[in-house]
Amino acid sequence: MSTFLLKRFLWMILTLWIVYTASFFLMHLKPGGPFDGEKKQSPEIRKNLEAKYHFDWPLWKQYGYHLGKACRLDFGQSLKQKDKYVNDIIREGFPISATLGVCGLSLAVLLGISAGVVSALQRQTLLDFSFRTLATLGIAVPNFVLAGFAIIIFVFVLDWIPAAGWGKPINLILPSLCLSAPFAAYISRLTRTGLLEVLNQDYIRTAYAKGLMTPAVVFRHALRGALLPVVSFLGPATAGILTGSLVLERIFFIPGMGTHFIEAVLQNDHFVSLAIVMVYTVLLFTMNTLVDLSYGLIDPRVKLQD
Repeated sequence: MSTFLLKRFLWMILTLWIVYTASFFLMHLKPGGPFDGEKKQSPEIRKNLEAKYHFDWPLWKQYGYHLGKACRLDFGQSLKQKDKYVNDIIREGFPISATLGVCGLSLAVLLGISAGVVSALQRQTLLDFSFRTLATLGIAVPNFVLAGFAIIIFVFVLDWIPAAGWGKPINLILPSLCLSAPFAAYISRLTRTGLLEVLNQDYIRTAYAKGLMTPAVVFRHALRGALLPVVSFLGPATAGILTGSLVLERIFFIPGMGTHFIEAVLQNDHFVSLAIVMVYTVLLFTMNTLVDLSYGLIDPRVKLQD
């Protein structure tokens, strides 16, 4: 396992360098600059600003300078939020985005597995048809469209939940539901398919023949083998959670990294947007590694290749 983790760490370093390099040059190819929106800006002020942030250097020199700082986890100052460092912005927004992401992913797993198990055990019944229909709708409807309907129903019609904001547990309900819905739908279908396949195996019939009740057979024997496709899906699901939270944080006015990232892109705040891209890359790579490690825990027959 140590060799596997070392290889993954080296691959992560290479991936981070490629992502950083591509993001850096793409940001500089974007039309406009970080100081183009300043009002009544004299040439002298603009020149001083460019000198302060080293925008007057050749592009290759800027790349080397900022890459060296990034290796020391120093992304400098924000170009738009005056006197505020990028690390401070990430430190403020990361716990909020992490809370939303963990809640969304946990809710997706809980709802998806529960619906998949019920659907598989009640195959070809009205309950199975209902869950499959909901799963299809969950996959087809984007989370930002779902967020709009949820706000109309639960905020304006029923007046149960605040429309936006952060700081109270109730503020997590709507964003978490909207974020988790598409992934819960995928997990439900994967769980149903996997469980139906496992339930036809010989060892399951043997367990029934020994007199075990259905809950014991499903949760002690069948579900473990049926969850491998779900675990495989958690890697892409993490990427979807990260990208989905960008939009939902904006809709529900949640001051997480997604909101900061969108603002940074719109305002050409290169340092903030580049730092958040790197954070998202580390999170995604780490989650995929944890998913690979979990295979061996779920199915001992799966061995990691060093």
